[in-house]
Parts: sequence; C-alpha cells; structure tokens
Amino acid sequence: MNGIDSSDENEKMENEVCCLIDDGVKCNRIAGNASFSKRIQKGISQRKMKLSLDALARSQFICDYHKSKIQSARSMKRHQRTTISRDSDSGSDSESPEVDFYSLQVQTLRRYKKYYKVSTRPGLNKAQLADIISKHFMTIPVKEKEVLAYFIYTVKHSGQVQNNTKGLD
Repeated sequence: MNGIDSSDENEKMENEVCCLIDDGVKCNRIAGNASFSKRIQKGISQRKMKLSLDALARSQFICDYHKSKIQSARSMKRHQRTTISRDSDSGSDSESPEVDFYSLQVQTLRRYKKYYKVSTRPGLNKAQLADIISKHFMTIPVKEKEVLAYFIYTVKHSGQVQNNTKGLD
C-alpha cells in the first residue's frame, strides 16, 4: 500500500538471528519479536546472567529461548523475595513443602484459582498469579497424619480410592 512490500519485510524478519551472545557463544536461533532494551540489559547485569549484546548484530531482536530465560530469571527473583519475606514474617523454620508455581502453566494456575475461589483482580500476568496462588497455598491447613494414612491406604490397595474422604475436607 505505501510502497513497501510486506512479504519482503517478513522475509527479513525470518532471516534475522538473535542478537545475544550466551556465555561467549553467539546465538544462532531465529529472532522473535522481543527487542533487547536497556531495561532488559540492566536486569541481565543485576542477575549476573552470562548474556551480552552482539555488537555486530544487524538488529536488536532476541530469540524466544532467551526471552523465556530472561523472564524466568525475573520471576524467580520475585519468588525468592516473597519466600524470604514470608520466612521472616513467620519467624520459624516451618517444614512446609516448596511448590514451584512459577513453572506451572497459566491455565493450571487459573484452574487452581477457580477451584479454590481465590479472588484476584483481572488481568494478572503469570508471575503475579503464581505469587497470589503460592500465598494462598501456604494458608491451606493440612492434617498430616490423616493425609499420610490415606496415602498409605491408597498405595496398599493398588490405587483404589477410598470413598470416605470427609476427614480430608
């Protein structure tokens, strides 16, 4: 329409490679639509990730692999902060199991939220949803002896589930 052939532009984007150097090795993956900004560069340096920008790269686009690697490092940092603050709030060393809600799919987090009727504001991203759900998970009371007895019963009886579950509600 405006003199630019969009098919030529799409071919250029498909031929672009990631602009990052990962631990001294140039990334050869096809670049996605995420660009390498100063904010991302700052986050990488704060987390001491071994990623750097290739000065000879034709574009500033990064591949989906590095995009997810950077995002997971960011959400893990948030997770560590909430774990540290929760531990300092509790004041004791509890033996609660660690569940990595950040590694679950968004759909799984949403099903958990719906099942337990966890109220949240609309439009949360995966990291925010995982934070809220992990806080909710830590508030669920568990009767350990009953759960263990039920588990052992189930294992001994070849996985047949006992119909009486009123003690676990």
